[in-house]
Amino acid sequence: MLRMSLRATAVAITLLGGSHTLAGQTPLIPRQVLFGNPDKAQTRISPDGQYISYLAPVDGVLNVWVAPVGQIEQARPVTSDKTRGIIQHRWSYSPGILVYLQDQGGDENFQVYSVDVKTGQVKNLIDNPKVREQILESSKQSPDELLVGINDRNPSYHDVWKVNLKTGEKSLQMPNPEQINGEKVAGFVTDDQFNVRFVATATDTGGSSLYLPAAGGKFELYDQVDMEDSVNTDIIGFDATGEIAYITDSRGRNTAGLYAMNVKTKEKTLLAEHPHADAPASAMGLLIHPTTHAVQAVAFNYKRAEWKVLDPAVQPDIDYLKTVADGDFQITARTNDDTKWSVSYIMDNGPARYYIYDRVKKQAEYLFSNRKDLENLPLARMHPVIVKSRDGLDLVCYLTLPLDADSDQDGRPERPVPMVLDVHGGPWARDTWGFNPEAQLLANRGYAVMQVNYRGSTGFGKNFVNAGNREWAGKMHDDLIDAVNWAIENNIAQKDKVAIMGGSYGGYATLVGLTFTPDVFACGVDIVGPSNINTLLSRIPPYWAAGVATWRARVGDISTEEGRKFLESRSPLTFVDRIKKPLLIGQGANDPRVKQAEADQIVKAMNEKNIPVTYVLYPDEGHGFQRPENRMSFYAITESFLAQNLGGRAEPIGDAFHGSSIKVPVDTGNIPGLKEALSTTK
Repeated sequence: MLRMSLRATAVAITLLGGSHTLAGQTPLIPRQVLFGNPDKAQTRISPDGQYISYLAPVDGVLNVWVAPVGQIEQARPVTSDKTRGIIQHRWSYSPGILVYLQDQGGDENFQVYSVDVKTGQVKNLIDNPKVREQILESSKQSPDELLVGINDRNPSYHDVWKVNLKTGEKSLQMPNPEQINGEKVAGFVTDDQFNVRFVATATDTGGSSLYLPAAGGKFELYDQVDMEDSVNTDIIGFDATGEIAYITDSRGRNTAGLYAMNVKTKEKTLLAEHPHADAPASAMGLLIHPTTHAVQAVAFNYKRAEWKVLDPAVQPDIDYLKTVADGDFQITARTNDDTKWSVSYIMDNGPARYYIYDRVKKQAEYLFSNRKDLENLPLARMHPVIVKSRDGLDLVCYLTLPLDADSDQDGRPERPVPMVLDVHGGPWARDTWGFNPEAQLLANRGYAVMQVNYRGSTGFGKNFVNAGNREWAGKMHDDLIDAVNWAIENNIAQKDKVAIMGGSYGGYATLVGLTFTPDVFACGVDIVGPSNINTLLSRIPPYWAAGVATWRARVGDISTEEGRKFLESRSPLTFVDRIKKPLLIGQGANDPRVKQAEADQIVKAMNEKNIPVTYVLYPDEGHGFQRPENRMSFYAITESFLAQNLGGRAEPIGDAFHGSSIKVPVDTGNIPGLKEALSTTK
């Protein structure tokens, strides 16, 4: 997917290179507070209950820290990354051993590392920067080992290896068959005993098949899923016996239900469902017992998270956790004896809060928030709203309004204000309720922020997903325009001051907005967005090979002349001469999904037609901007750009480029403060 792991008041005035806050205005929130490194994040309790781990900066770079449970003041870093920072980590089942993933410069060739918290030894388990590694399974049955997918033999396909966390010794468990019955292998389903239970393939029609490994290297067809159900149907895992599989399934229904399936008989029992939301397809939305692996509770997410308890044994725990804080909570880890849980609470107008919950005492001990500097700042609420599309779909949207214009924060401003339509990536992803630094920055600068779950977004049933098939720049864009019109009609947005902004597919939507509907938007900010769908699909990473059929079914067929003509008709590059509003483009040079060429080609076309554009490039980034110095520099440019075109406020760019790798190959946009800041960059 293209998904990316990234508000003007009547009395505000913005001058070149600076801003002023008048009496009674909400103070400007510094960019550093919103887009710098968190104080602490991604908190986990270890399976043996001995340690707490989290991510925190060391000399400005995110690393893994560990503390004994109950002695958080003794926390110390156990990694020493000095460049990009670590953003994914987890505990293994081997006592005192952590694992984390890291790539180089955003190339997404993730390497698996292990860390011994007692000795401080860090080991790159495979140590091949040219391959992409995937953690497939960890198990209490084999605590010192992981199942890892490695694509060193063929970059398009991962083989299954068992790797020792302490020694790095590895053994091949299953070579990737690459194709079964002419269908490309898409992945593996493994269990707690490190068995490959199923091999998943992609069909030519965009669906999927499941095959059972059989004797002699053969495979037997087990199940098939048509394209219309493929996004919403999947195996989540197995119980401890391996005889029961937990699956999400939308076949014969609209929203995906959660089922327990007898693997031998294929008999399914419905465990949980929601009329408007799919059952979650990842462990973060499920409460799974640490030893039986039974699903005990499910968090459905329509507008916000709603927990449905399946096991009465955890009902008192869920009931208590609902009283601890106002936000939506997640259980991030559980000890093997299930006496302690690490819990995070997501807020919309404040930092995330982390706790250790003692099940025996029924008490939650507060640890810390992820950004202490946010705790007393003037942050805005995020309001879920339902917008009807022109053809009758319910679009779950999130509206964030500036405090100056909505003093009671009821989701309706006292007067219309400039608005930013902030479009999520994917497109097979979704916006959710909770703290969003981008929305907070924009609201604080005086803009309403509208985030739309347009058709094709996931989590709202298969009918909603499939309504987006082959609708890039079509009905998917109509949904965005319908949300803008709703905001204007409800006196939220000023009609002549609406910007469009987004990353990945959201960047594509920005380019579509300025080419297909050039009179709607006052300006656009495109972050790593494709400009030509034909060239996008011709340059996909090799390990996306199995997904080509899905792209063909849901986006368009690049393999036929008719298909290429259709995709050309949905590509902003085709209509570049229609652009008449200011455009800012941000791109990572190492992006494996949306190559730099996607930005280069539309900038070149605009230059040839003398259309102004500002192009910002980061040599050490990929699909999005991970390094905080780079985030800081890009948002500094963005808020100056929006202030110039929408009339909101802006914090001066100042020294926001310090430490950033920022390059600006093209600047014809006259963004306030940009040239001055670049002249001081070393």
